[in-house]
Amino acid sequence: MAVDEMGSNCSSSGAQELHVLAVDDSLVDRKVIERLLKISCFTAVESGSRALQYLGLDGERSSVEFDELKVNLIMTDYSMPGMTGFELLKKIKGSSRLREIPVVIMSSENVLARIDRCLEEGAEEFLVKPVKLSDVERLRDFILRGEDKNKTEITRKRKTCDDSFSPPSASSPSSLKCDHPLSPISVSAVPHQRLPKRPKLMLATN
Repeated sequence: MAVDEMGSNCSSSGAQELHVLAVDDSLVDRKVIERLLKISCFTAVESGSRALQYLGLDGERSSVEFDELKVNLIMTDYSMPGMTGFELLKKIKGSSRLREIPVVIMSSENVLARIDRCLEEGAEEFLVKPVKLSDVERLRDFILRGEDKNKTEITRKRKTCDDSFSPPSASSPSSLKCDHPLSPISVSAVPHQRLPKRPKLMLATN
């Protein structure tokens, strides 16, 4: 099945800010989620098996190059014919390639045992339908913060590495102490110490 038949408006030609895959057998619910998210990259499928096909977990080649269309969040209904949202969650969390993608379960039934089971299996959150604007805004902010945190962590590590190799200031005596064996210390920054004078040899005269 082609991606367009799955209801995707994403393009692999450019980087997307946020890509959400919605899985729900209700067309109305899929449209509601799309309108609430208000994002440029949204893919909707009507069943768990279609989601597995899109993600490349059905044993066949995915209809798209998954790496080109990175999915940041998967929102799936719990009660669907054929494959439940819980079964889809287990498939995703069992994949070493996809297990880090946050999965949100949605259901019109507020069943505590069902909620606990999904959360224990690795679901990021459990939403009771109808999904509200505040729900999707919180999820969107959560994902974007996660992306920013990863970028910040990489930048912080690079800065820490650069700082550990930066030469000390000549005006700060304490900066001459360095624990890193390869940290360069300017020779001119070390105070010059005079060597002790050699005693003069006295020649004996008769």
